[in-house]
Parts: sequence; structure tokens; C-alpha cells
Amino acid sequence: MHREPHLTNATLFARREAAIPRGVGHSHQIFIARGENAEIWDVEGRRFVDFAGGIAVLNTGHRHPAVIQAVKDQLDKYTHTCFQVLAYEPYIELAERINAKAPGDFLKKTLFLTTGSEAVENAIKIARAFTGRSGVICFSGGYHGRTLLTLAMTGKVVPYKAGFGPFPAEVFHATFPNALHGVTVEDSIASVEAIFKNDIEARRVAAIIIEPVQGEGGFTVAPPEMLQRLRALCDQHGILMICDEVQTGAGRTGTWFAVEQSGVAPDLITMAKSMAGGFPISAVVGRADVMDAAAPGGLGGTYAGSPIACAAALAVLDVFDKEDLLQRSRDVGERLTAALKAMAARHACIGDVRGMGAMVAVELFKNGDVKQPDADLARRITAEATARGLILLTCGTYGNVIRILVPLTASDALLDEGLAIMADCFDAAA
Repeated sequence: MHREPHLTNATLFARREAAIPRGVGHSHQIFIARGENAEIWDVEGRRFVDFAGGIAVLNTGHRHPAVIQAVKDQLDKYTHTCFQVLAYEPYIELAERINAKAPGDFLKKTLFLTTGSEAVENAIKIARAFTGRSGVICFSGGYHGRTLLTLAMTGKVVPYKAGFGPFPAEVFHATFPNALHGVTVEDSIASVEAIFKNDIEARRVAAIIIEPVQGEGGFTVAPPEMLQRLRALCDQHGILMICDEVQTGAGRTGTWFAVEQSGVAPDLITMAKSMAGGFPISAVVGRADVMDAAAPGGLGGTYAGSPIACAAALAVLDVFDKEDLLQRSRDVGERLTAALKAMAARHACIGDVRGMGAMVAVELFKNGDVKQPDADLARRITAEATARGLILLTCGTYGNVIRILVPLTASDALLDEGLAIMADCFDAAA
């Protein structure tokens, strides 16, 4: 492909370091020139298979034609009014369609915002307004955002929380279940009960928030029993149950919302990332009576529910229906899992292959010992993958998890190409 000779990854990275604060992390010293479905080309003309998907934002791939066309059509009409000043129909249609997709046999309403952090923060505002309570219970290893409230809720200090405290009060952390490390559902529920005994009485807790599959926490799946037990506990104490589906939502796990697979209907669900195929929008959807608790003016934002992003999100919903991407997510997940388990059979360092739908990861340990997380190996594998033309991301409390968030629209051939590079990287590191 054509490239400008003066643009290189090295020169751009030097400019980036001079102009942008170091607190903005950088996984790869690669600058994209063009993206197409599950492939990208950098400014030097080199091609990469994209297994990162913009951190779960590109379930429909880079520049899906239907999404791009919807945005172009909207650009010709209007780009911004602020919904609270002059409303527009795409916001309403999108809310109606999201309401119809959310689980639960009750009336629902949806609020649109711009980022995942905003969605989570507004869900807590709504929960507090409805219950008249203040306490929030989250889980170890959870990630909910980078604002001060969502940082308080995030269960990982480095790099997210270090140096930014103090954080808002009355946010408590229970233990997330993890069978690999011997943490049972019973242990996890007991840790919530312990918070009621040690930190805050249940009648002052507004909400318990959980990721059905932890994203940054390492793609650890909450067993259906966990979500069911949590629902019962919330009902017992008049606490709202919130599912953070910012990373799992928009079909990543094989259902539109991951929580659907547990049979549980939370009171509120947050989502963002892939719901508009790369355009910034987030949402809180939930029980109509709960969503209506905040007074007029208590919710909103200047760019919240941008007409451009609403148009893109409506197109994403259409693409999921027309291309049967929920089934595709399940098929992609099976293909990824089979290949990764084959790698695990050859390499003792791969201690676990896990996930839900096309949200799949491997966790790495020294000598296969689950008490020795190997973050260094995870970094070496991802660096080697980059050198071989594959974009991967790490995650996990100890940074020893390699996650795959490839677009659901990727072809089987492209999936196999990326998986073959991963296999070669593990072989090279052995």
C-alpha cells in the first residue's frame, strides 16, 4: 500500500513521547494507517492480524461498510444538538431496541452516555437515587473505569489506582470466584456477607456490581450459580444488582449480554465499547422504575448519545441480525478455544484456557505452577506476536493473561492465521 516516506513508527513514537503524557499507556509502538475488518496496516505499510479489536470495541470489525454508511448518512443531516436541548429520533429508536434486548420480564428504559466509566458512574447515581442508600460492593480483580468513583470500584491498584487516592467512600470489595485458584462461589458469597458484618450493614448498600466475565481482571467467568446467588442476596436485602457489560456486551460472549446465559435479570446493565462499532457511546439499561429515580437534569451529558454514535449503534444492531453474529461469536469461540487447548497440551506454561463465546484467554504460569504467574512470558509472547504480524493484548491481576478479542466478522482463514502465529510464538519461547 502507499505510504508517506517520512512517517515511520519510530518517528511518530518520538513525537508521541514529546507531546503526550506518559500516563497514557502504549501496548504497541505501532501507528495504524488503515484498518479493514480484522486486519490493519501501519504507517510503514506492514500488515497485521488484529486480535485486539480496539479492546473489545470492534466486534463488527474495522470500518464495517454498514456502520460507515450509516454514519455518512447521519453526517448529511446533523451531527450535534445535545439531546437535552434538541432531541432526535435515533436516540429513541436505539433506546427502544436496547430495551427489547435486555433480560428481565419488566419495563425497561435506557440512558446513553459516551464512555464506559460514565455508564458505570451513572448506574451508581441511579442506584443511590432509587434506594436512598450509599454503599457499593464490587469484586476483586474487577475493572470499572478511570474516574475517581470508578477507580474506587476497580479492584486493581497498579497501574489504575496508584497515586490517585483518596477515593470516594463506602465502596467495598468482595472476592470474585476463581476455580483455578480454589475460590468457590460459596467463598465469594461469604465474602459479601462478611462485608455486611465488618464494613457496612446491608440496609445501607445501594448496589452490588459485577462483571459476568471479568475483562481487565483476566477473562475469569462468573459461574451462573454466582450470578443466581447474588441475585437472591440482592433481593433479600433490597439491593440493586448491576452487571457491568462494558467489555462483554454487544454480543462478545455469544449472547447480546453475557448475563443472559445465567438466566439472571439484573436491575441495571452498563455497556459501551463495541455497541457502535468504534464510535463513542455507552449505555445504562434497566428497570424503568429504577431508571426514573433521578430527577430531570440529574442525568445526561453534552455529547451523551451523540447522533453519529446512535446511527452507528443502530447499524451494528442490524449487522448482528443480518450476519447472525451471535452464532458467529459462539463459532469463533469454539475455534479459538480448540486451537488454544492444542497449544496448552504442548506447553505446560499455559495453565488455563477459558472464556465465554469469542471472549477467550490463556493464563500463563512458570512451570505450570498456578502459584507462579508468568507476566514476563506474557509480555514476550505478545512482543514476538507483534514481530510476526499479530496484535495481542495482556490482562489479569498479575499481567499473565493473554486475551483474544478478534472481530467476530473475521474469516476462519484469518483466525487460523492468527492462531498459527500464536502457536509459533509459544514454540519459539519454549
